[in-house]
Amino acid sequence: MVIVDDDSLVRRALGAYITAADGMRVVGEAEDGDVAADVVVRSAADVALVDLRMPHVGGLEATIAILSSSPATKVIGITTMATAEAVIPVLRAGAAGYLLKDSSPDEITDAIRAVHRGTGALSPAVSGQLIRALQTAETGALRLPTESEKLSAREAEIVRYLAAGQSNGEIARSMHVSEGTVKAHLSNIMLKWNARDRVQVLITAARFGLVSFR
Repeated sequence: MVIVDDDSLVRRALGAYITAADGMRVVGEAEDGDVAADVVVRSAADVALVDLRMPHVGGLEATIAILSSSPATKVIGITTMATAEAVIPVLRAGAAGYLLKDSSPDEITDAIRAVHRGTGALSPAVSGQLIRALQTAETGALRLPTESEKLSAREAEIVRYLAAGQSNGEIARSMHVSEGTVKAHLSNIMLKWNARDRVQVLITAARFGLVSFR
């Protein structure tokens, strides 16, 4: 894990959360986006936690540079406030997750594990912000799914729970099925929509008008 943040106290706090978790360690830090990609490449980090508001090179540019230099690295954007202007570009740039800085230690480490597994991670507040922003900004881009992109009733139900910020385990409990069944349905959805993770599933669902936040 590499932590990219211009605030040394934030880096220390996030580092403490991460090193206290089983199977995780911090292998590098960067205080600005201009050196983030170099630190990630040198440390061969699996995951980078990137602050989106930094004084010289911001999180969006850092995310693009990291994924260009190290495509296998998973990037999680982290900031104090979820705004449409911040959320959408960094996810489009390829970030696998997005968290608020007031997330609990468990939420942060759970998100790291999720993106490392390739499932993506968004806090519930960010999920709602993403869907609202996409519906507002991209109304003209909405389209109907093709036959091959249409979801079953069960798959559509899972997408709605996903948009509400539920984890696989929470979705399983809500639907009274096993977590393995939820994972299988999610895999089918990703295959139908050519989506690499849960974040991209949400973006596609919003473009199809399948989920909404009022």
